[in-house]
Amino acid sequence: MIIEQRTGLECGRQKLLFRGKEKEDGEYLHDAGVKDNAKILVLEEPVSAEKELPEMPQPEEILKALRAIDEVRAEVDMLAGRVSALEVAINCGTKVAEKEFVVSAELLMRQLLKLDMIEAEGEARVQRKAEVRRIQNFHELLDNLKATNAKPVNTNVNVATVTTDWETFDSGMGSLTPPPPGTSSSTAITEEWERFD
Repeated sequence: MIIEQRTGLECGRQKLLFRGKEKEDGEYLHDAGVKDNAKILVLEEPVSAEKELPEMPQPEEILKALRAIDEVRAEVDMLAGRVSALEVAINCGTKVAEKEFVVSAELLMRQLLKLDMIEAEGEARVQRKAEVRRIQNFHELLDNLKATNAKPVNTNVNVATVTTDWETFDSGMGSLTPPPPGTSSSTAITEEWERFD
């Protein structure tokens, strides 16, 4: 208490060191070997933010921002169902009208603009940023689905057949003499190309 009177440092935040060892609260200095004119080191014990700052209620602006973000999140959840339905249709091979992609992208963009207009600090800023990322991911998915939808569906699938009828070639392989002129070649050159997607 004497140190608190001289320094203004509260007793609970004082840390006393004598000869490199910390002294406990209930320990008397004369029992630790402290004599007149001995040097004692007094340190301020760090206090965690929880102890130092009491829980403060969130300002009204942050609560307002959180409510606005929740409203946008609810609308994006509904749009997520729409994007999911498009994804299922495309993956099943169903052609989807171009308009569906345009409308979905526009609705997502509106939600992105709403988020952009929200002034946010602290937790609200973190939630807004997460929601922006979520909308951007939906936009990317829509772009990929649109590209997949634009590819032509190939109904004429070329099927490869395997045969066990083997053809023999008399090309003179294994001999030093070339095949005689006028021998027909077994190689046929065609202009038919097989397409792969």
